Formats: sequence, C-alpha cells, structure tokens
Amino acid sequence: MSTVLSTAAPAGALSAVPVAAPAVPAPVVPAPAAPLDGGPAARDRLLDADPAVAAAQAGTESLLRCWARETGARPGADGVLRVPVLGGAAELSAPVRYWSPAGYHRFGEVTLAGLPVDVVTVATLVAGATAERPEAGQLTDLAARVADSVLRTGEILAHRRGEPHEPEAWPFLAAEQALLLGHPLHPTPKSRDGLGPAQSAAYSPELRGAFRLHWFAVSRDLLASGSAVGVPAEQLTARLLGDGVRLPEGTAALPLHPWQAAELTLRPEIAGLLADGALHDLGEQGEAWHPTSSVRTVCRPGSPWMLKLSLGLRITNSRRENLRKELLRGLEVHRLLEAGLAAEWQAAHPGFDIVRDPAWLGVDLPGGADPNGLDVVLRQQPFGLRDRALCVAGLVAEQLSGGQVTSRLGQLVRRLAAASGRRVQTVATEWFLRYLDAVVLPVLWLDGRGGIALEAHQQNSLVVLDAAGWPVGGRYRDNQGYYFRDSAAARLEARLPGIGRESDTFLPDRVIDKHFAYYLGINHVLGLIGAFGSQGLAEEPVLLAALRGFLAGPQAAATGSGLPALLLGSDHLHCKANLLTRLHGMDELVGPVATQSVYVDIANPVAAR
Repeated sequence: MSTVLSTAAPAGALSAVPVAAPAVPAPVVPAPAAPLDGGPAARDRLLDADPAVAAAQAGTESLLRCWARETGARPGADGVLRVPVLGGAAELSAPVRYWSPAGYHRFGEVTLAGLPVDVVTVATLVAGATAERPEAGQLTDLAARVADSVLRTGEILAHRRGEPHEPEAWPFLAAEQALLLGHPLHPTPKSRDGLGPAQSAAYSPELRGAFRLHWFAVSRDLLASGSAVGVPAEQLTARLLGDGVRLPEGTAALPLHPWQAAELTLRPEIAGLLADGALHDLGEQGEAWHPTSSVRTVCRPGSPWMLKLSLGLRITNSRRENLRKELLRGLEVHRLLEAGLAAEWQAAHPGFDIVRDPAWLGVDLPGGADPNGLDVVLRQQPFGLRDRALCVAGLVAEQLSGGQVTSRLGQLVRRLAAASGRRVQTVATEWFLRYLDAVVLPVLWLDGRGGIALEAHQQNSLVVLDAAGWPVGGRYRDNQGYYFRDSAAARLEARLPGIGRESDTFLPDRVIDKHFAYYLGINHVLGLIGAFGSQGLAEEPVLLAALRGFLAGPQAAATGSGLPALLLGSDHLHCKANLLTRLHGMDELVGPVATQSVYVDIANPVAAR
C-alpha cells in the first residue's frame, strides 16, 4: 500500500520531507484547452519517425506533468509552461499542446535559453526545482532511472513499429501488453533495474515476451502455504509443473520467475539451502507464460491460474517481492467474500467481482526474513479466450500509430460512433457514464456497505465490455490493495472472525479516505477523463460535469460511501507525488505505513466552483 506522509497542507505544499514550496505562483490566466495549430510547436514529437525521439518526448512530458501537479504550476497567458531552474537564474520553457483539468497535459519541445534540452537534463533541472536542496546522489539516481526508462520506452516503440499488426490475441493479454509509455504521471514509468536486452525481450509485456518458469523443489520442513479452495497449494503447483518432472521425496514444487531464480542463488542463505538439499533447483520447465502489465504476474491461456511471482527488480519505485501479510490478505478477502459478502455485493452489482488470490506457497527461511523472495501467489484466472476483460490502464494507454496519438479506448469509441452515426464526443460521454455505473459504483458499494476500500488505480482495475464495446462490468485485482476501515471492524469481524489480525489491513478511516480519493478518484477516474480529453475524444469539462452528476445522484448516495461527498465538497485532494517519491528513493511496498510515499494537496477539479 502507498501511504500518506502529510495531512492537511496548502495546495502544492508538503510535510514530513524537506521539499520546496511551489516553484512558481499560479497566474490567473486562461490555459490552452486545445492542441496548438501551426508552427514548430505543433509538431507532435510523440509521433516522430525516430522511436528514440518519441520516447524522450514521452519521458519529458511525464516529468513536466509531475512537476506541474506537485507544485501547482500553470502555464502563462502565452500558453507556455515555465520551470524556474538553477535557483531562478534560468528557466525551462515548454509550449503547451493541451492543458488538462485532470492533469493529463501535453507539451511541445522543451528549451533552455532557446535551445532544445535532452530528457536527462530536464529531469535533473526539474528535480532541483521541485525539492529543496536535493542531494547529489538523489539527482544522479533519478537521472539514471529516467535514462533507463526512456531507453526501454524507445525499445518498446521500435519493436511495436517493427511488428505493427497485433497477432490474434486473447483480449485480456492484449490489454496487459498495451502500456507502451507507462504511467503518464510518473517520472520513470519504464525503469526496470538489472534487465539486459535478452531478458527484457522475454520478460516485458510491451515486447510481447514469454518465458518458461524456473522451479525449485522445497523441503516440506521449510514449506509454508495457504489455500482457501479446498486443495492444498502444493497440489496446485504440482499440477502446473506437470507430470513430466519427478519431485524429490518430501518436497513441493515452487514456481519462480527465472530472473528471480538466478538472483536468489547469489544470496548466501539460499545458496546454503541449495547446498544442504533443503532446496532443489529443477531449472526451467513447462510451457511459456506471459507477463502481464505488472511484469511479475504471469498468465497462460487456458490455465485456471495466474501466478504473482516475487521479483526483486526495482520496477518504477519498488522491488516487487511478495510480503507474507499480502499473501494472507488474499486468502482472507476470498474467505470474506465467500462468507456472504460477495452474494450481497453482486445482488446489487452482478457485473463486478474481485479476481481472487485464494492460495499461496512459499518458504519459511531460518530467521524469518520477510520478504524472502520465494513466496508466490496463486491467482484465479477467470477469463476465457473471448472474454473482453481489459486492464483499464492498457485501454487508455497511448498508441502511437497512424499519424495520431490514440488508444484502444479511442479506437473503440470511434468505432461505436461510426456504427451509430453519432458524434465521437457524444458517444464518449455515454461510454463514460456507463463506465461509472459498471466499474466505479460497485467499488463505492464495497466501501460503504462492506467497509473495504480498494486501491483501485487503473492498472489494478479491469473493465468488462459487451460485444459492441460498452462497459457492462469490472474486476479488481491486487492482494496488496485492500483497506479495512476501523469503523467497520465489528461488522467485518462478525463476517469472518479474526479478520485482519495477521494481514495488517485495518486502517483509520481518515487515512483510508485520502488513499481512496487518490486511487479511485484521481488516478482512476480523473485519469480516464484526462485520457478522453488529451486524445481528443471528449471535452473534459463535460465529463467533469457528468461525474458531478453521478456523485450527487441517488445511486452513489445509496452505496453509503463517503467518497462522493469528499470529491464534491473538498477544495483540495491529497495526491501521491510520484516525482518526489522517486527523488527521495522511497520503496512504496515496504517500511512503516507513514513513510512509504510523498503526498501533496492539489486543487480538486471535481468540486463545483
């Protein structure tokens, strides 16, 4: 879980870490609301013929979006965003192609004293303008990760341009592979420490990678596991391994990511267990698995299971090794839903469910290290080859083809408009309203009626489409991202005695409210509005008005969630600051709850003014 550092603060301000006040005052000027016409600034560098140029532009725009959000900056009356740098001695200038009320801005080429500036220099200067007296090591680390992210983005774009036609694909997997540029408000969206070119080709979803799992046999003396499906987890992994591999007596089959397996053998405690025979290295076995958008969760068409593997790579901000409490949380939520909560929920919202994580397998190392890099989650795989259950982040992700910046969402909306003879903007607004009913309303119900808020950002959320392409349901996935409300403790305890004791899932309501507003309100819904607007599908003010109507309506009120009132009534919202979090080297998955991420307060575009 990502967590709040600051509580209430002025827009753009921070507490708990030493960072600067907003770098520029916010001028009261109209911001550009449409792409610029004519002149060099109008050339969209995301569409450059050179993938390296397009990748550098994508990285630069992400940095500027982060800076604008985290400082409260706005462009001047001339439609140029200026970043004071070098202690105010100079400034970066970026012409605004599109200014988004939701934060999904687009920019032209950045210059310093009239000369173009490369993306790594932009990163270093912007970081210096964001944080007060950043350490040299922090700047160097950020610059290195920006460079790595941009290089990987260039490889992805080059690969996709070399193979422009998508193979006959499983819709679920195709959407998982569609995040070509990554999180639009993260400074290093494609940073992946330690992956060489061959590894990247195999392990990256955007490159349509596939690989065989590496398997260990684990002595039952060290085995740790849990299952809520009536079959022990070790039987489930044995089935996935198959009958062609004979396990040593008294062991269970443990699947590993091949990168992780190689790295683990370098750890003294694991090497010792391999030498002693407590672990047996079985090598790579079986059919190929495909990485999904998280990189470490893998799937295979026709398998009843996905696997959420431990992966010690630092992807964006965090090393992705499973924590034991997260594994326990997945079982707990499955049991809670099966104890009657799911039946009540789906009576109201039959199109929505949680993708369950009802089993896990791991190793209890001597000394009890957590995470230890060996634990794996077995996630149910409910999607058939024709099911259109699509990762929301993949649906809205930019696709740079055909001379325009579009997305799967854009292609879908334009097809619906052409088929009905209606305007694209009209269809987009209707699609958005249906989406709120199909995906957002059930999440509000689970919060208000069930006492559980979901960390429902776009990558954790799936939308289910009907044959025409309209939203009819959704799914949530992520055993890290459940928040049990303290105020609902008695209700949840009555449903499942002992809930939360080992999974460390209960939090104060005031903390949950801020997280929930960020993940569902800002990242998810405002991110969707920003994608519609920046891709020319709809007018953001129209969608914001539609959102207000939804939040103020009887269906949202009936959920009992406090989020609609918070979004409608708060002048500012608590928002994760990805640039500052990255700059300060925070790992968002470990450490005390109060120090995992930096949050800032931003002006709330949902509140009616």
